[in-house]
Amino acid sequence: MSRLSKDLYIFDMDGTLINSSITIANAINFVRQKIDLEPMDINHIIEKVNDQTIHPARYFYGLNKFESRHESWFQEYYTQNHKKELVLYDGVKDLLINLKEKGALLAVATNAYKNSTVESLEFLEIYDIFDSIACYDEVKMGKPHPDMLYKILDELEVSNNNSIFIGDGSRDKTAAQRADIDYIMVNWGFSDHQDAISSVDKLSYKLIYG
Repeated sequence: MSRLSKDLYIFDMDGTLINSSITIANAINFVRQKIDLEPMDINHIIEKVNDQTIHPARYFYGLNKFESRHESWFQEYYTQNHKKELVLYDGVKDLLINLKEKGALLAVATNAYKNSTVESLEFLEIYDIFDSIACYDEVKMGKPHPDMLYKILDELEVSNNNSIFIGDGSRDKTAAQRADIDYIMVNWGFSDHQDAISSVDKLSYKLIYG
């Protein structure tokens, strides 16, 4: 049996574990409809979701900050439609099970809210695989700030140098750098990066065999 190089493997959720692009884009347009805005092009929303240079509330809703009603509407769409629209990327569940069987601790760090995160992971039958989950509404500041990574490290009592974070966006990379955690960028989600891992099979090989 190969020995894993890290004790803890932290994953971003949307765009890394789960193909939720259509659900997120449709949920944003659902909120826009509620506040009397025209729908945005779905592909444009998907392109901008991980853009660290934009102010999301201002860009998607023309507002200075998100309000509780926006989250409620977003959650309403998510709850009613995730079973039709969410899928795991091919090979993700096998990768998680393989890491777990080799003794790894597994966690999720996501800018999604807790309710929709739990709902998604339970529906896709991977919730119980994770030892810790940190969401946007559980920390002071979401990614690109490192708060949720620190929360996971503290909860599982693992050092940063025995951890690795896997994500698909610049916010993930910046959060990892600020937490001084090794980072792997993947390229099958919402973003398009050079020098990123292009398939779950390649990621699995890298994590397990180095």
